[in-house]
Amino acid sequence: MARVVVDVMLKPEILDPQGQAVQRALPRLGFAGIADVRQGKRFELELEGPVDDAALARIREAAETFLANTVIEDFTVRVEEAATSAPSSSVVGDAK
Repeated sequence: MARVVVDVMLKPEILDPQGQAVQRALPRLGFAGIADVRQGKRFELELEGPVDDAALARIREAAETFLANTVIEDFTVRVEEAATSAPSSSVVGDAK
């Protein structure tokens, strides 16, 4: 299986209140020197079959019509290399 990643970010001219809140909180938590934060979304799509031009075109169409609001968001589509082995430790960042 191949993995295609779609990253969605607010366009630069759109205000990002969540990113601003994170940016203001970071110094209070001891993380100084971060000038700006932008918040976005990441979609990982596992494809059956090869990742060819037709498959990428379908993913771009899905991103443009469903995954991103193209009025206020930009998106990128990229193929991610498959990992050779799964980590043996527990999942980091799992919020249960």
